[in-house]
Amino acid sequence: MVELRAFDAAARHLSFKKAAVELGVTPTAISHQIRMLEGYCGHALFRRRPRPLSLTEAGARLFPIIRDGLEAFATGIAAIRRDGDKQALRVTTTNAFASRWLVPRLPRWSREHQETPLEVIGTDSVVDLQAGDADVAIRYATNRKAPKNGIAEELVTDRFWPVCSPQLLPTEKRLRRVADLKGHCLIHSYWSPADLDPPTWQKWFTLAQRKWRDVPEFKDMQHLSFREELHAIEAVVAGQGFGLFSSVLVAEELASGKLVKTFDMPLPGYCFYVFRRPDHPREKIIRRFSRWLKSVK
Repeated sequence: MVELRAFDAAARHLSFKKAAVELGVTPTAISHQIRMLEGYCGHALFRRRPRPLSLTEAGARLFPIIRDGLEAFATGIAAIRRDGDKQALRVTTTNAFASRWLVPRLPRWSREHQETPLEVIGTDSVVDLQAGDADVAIRYATNRKAPKNGIAEELVTDRFWPVCSPQLLPTEKRLRRVADLKGHCLIHSYWSPADLDPPTWQKWFTLAQRKWRDVPEFKDMQHLSFREELHAIEAVVAGQGFGLFSSVLVAEELASGKLVKTFDMPLPGYCFYVFRRPDHPREKIIRRFSRWLKSVK
């Protein structure tokens, strides 16, 4: 391809020097590439003497073929690039993050980037970006276990707060002591065994017993567990018990007053990362999406 481009430029300009300027190389490089093409064809393509430079019969026959071919290549590649820009950008993340954080913000992306639709893949399984199953991922991990084998950019970090519906609180709208939790139900959501130190109610009670007196025994509490974190959040909003949730996932409910923090002792959370493979052909669009995510936090 390099030799063909050198020949095309030299044939159009009838000058190795002008061809070199167009292609950003030296005249010597142009001359070398032309000689390589002549060696492959078995014919001289230019008359170098006497000056000015001119095409031989073989060069004159080859020039329109190469010119039209390069134009066809350029047109085809441009069309493919335009089609690629219109293809949906496939974004994978957890079901909870997709529902609670990403989806409410999607109308803004649609308004600002109409040329690039999104396809959101909500799953709690890890989608293989290297295999091309998605273009970009928003993954949830501790700071010590940021996603590997790709480019990970921090999006937002959370903390886990004990929360409940205001209808469960006494008239003064707060619990005076952790002992007041007795008789209430603790709402749990599933954590994978791969998470070695998850922010759970059991961990919160262990820390609470070191900080306060009269903390109920964890085993004496009522418990209700959900496999899906989204269902656990819905149960707490409905007033079915107390939950321990990510400040990112229940930010809207806390802001609106549908949920309230009950005790000033959150647990450290994890971090959401925007993760991509380094050699993705749609790198430019993925970078734009990553910048947009950070701008709408």
